[in-house]
Amino acid sequence: MRIVRYQDRSGVVSYGEQAAGAVRRIEGDVLGAFRITSEPADVAKVLAPIVPPAILCIGLNYRKHADESGSPPPSFPVLFIKNPACVQNPGDYIEIPTFLASDSVDYEGELCVIVGKRCKNVTEAQALDYVLGYTCGNDVSARDWQRQKGGSQWCRGKSFDTFAPLGPCIALKDEIPDPNKLRLKTTVSGEVMQDWSTEDMIFSVPKLVSFLSGSTTLLPGTVIMTGTPHGVGMGKNPPRWLRPGDTVSVEIEGIGVLTNPVVNEP
Repeated sequence: MRIVRYQDRSGVVSYGEQAAGAVRRIEGDVLGAFRITSEPADVAKVLAPIVPPAILCIGLNYRKHADESGSPPPSFPVLFIKNPACVQNPGDYIEIPTFLASDSVDYEGELCVIVGKRCKNVTEAQALDYVLGYTCGNDVSARDWQRQKGGSQWCRGKSFDTFAPLGPCIALKDEIPDPNKLRLKTTVSGEVMQDWSTEDMIFSVPKLVSFLSGSTTLLPGTVIMTGTPHGVGMGKNPPRWLRPGDTVSVEIEGIGVLTNPVVNEP
């Protein structure tokens, strides 16, 4: 099952089941009890599929991306956090910061895990029992603020408004038998930049859920961004930074395509 979050023509936000080109309205809580109605959904605008209480992100989680970054593969998952307010809807703008200006804004196509129920200290064998589903994400990054101006922390360069596009839907876990066997492709203005498999992850999805829940409660709706494969703009020669007028698309097998145009921050 694929679930979309949407706004209708009256401005009401709801969830719906997406199937065969149509959407049926859902009643209830997708993080709890819900049912699919026979009522067609009045979809005026598709929204980010979740409003997360937290966005937990993993750096350097693909072997070839670690290579292009000039970093050794980490011994433990590299965790950083994005401000939940930086979530952006499918189709809406990625804004290049102008107040805290950046000229080095990068794309990072990622598989995102959505935690379905409260969990703590889960084993790898249990981990997927706590997953609701998966969506596409773009860990947009201002590399100058991440590396030179962030005081050795990545959160500043990763948390500007609009820097976490998510969508277009949640593919529930029954749609994805193995999250570590998916093709992920990122294009910028029609040019393929990333085209790889989640099989290259250093730490698998079950291992990440287990690690992140260690001595730590993960709340329902938490988004885990699982890292990006090689091919980011920073790794190009010369670097391929995002510019106003670009369009970024992240496509993941079994989920769909997340597309966002790029503008300067108003």
